[in-house]
Amino acid sequence: MFGNKSFIYGTSQCNQRIESWWSMLRKHSAQFWMNLFQGLKEDGHFTGSALDKALIQFCFLGILQEELDQIVYEWNTHSISGSRNAVSPRGRPVIIFELPELYHTTNFLCDFDNQLIEACERECQYFKMPCETDIYELCKILMNEKNIEIPQDAYAAAELYLKLKSTFLEFNIN
Repeated sequence: MFGNKSFIYGTSQCNQRIESWWSMLRKHSAQFWMNLFQGLKEDGHFTGSALDKALIQFCFLGILQEELDQIVYEWNTHSISGSRNAVSPRGRPVIIFELPELYHTTNFLCDFDNQLIEACERECQYFKMPCETDIYELCKILMNEKNIEIPQDAYAAAELYLKLKSTFLEFNIN
């Protein structure tokens, strides 16, 4: 659509805030997850099949969402320092957003039809089932039969993924 104007080459001095965000996200967790999933792939466990994708979603999506929620909270509540050359206010992003009048600026929120907003929320929300219904139900049954708890960390989720995949392969479901 925009072709050459979709991006620019060069230093990112004008994008320091977004670069800071990406740096924080990568340091906090993204690099860990990238390495974990790459390891599963390199070890031959993840092939990219529909079953693999569904099992990854089932095992990891809840933990990933909790981690992303925590990162968003930390970002929104971190303190932005003042700078002698900066035009932007210092403070905490959540306060700057919620109370723009404290920073002598305008609230740039636009009014939208609530039905459109609700439709978007329905389409984008994290559903009760992180993967397709049949896989979800089978995974819950297998976990119950084998007395496996819902994973609380990435390593337990990886272990669950390997156990479930092995069980599905035993039943020749792929």
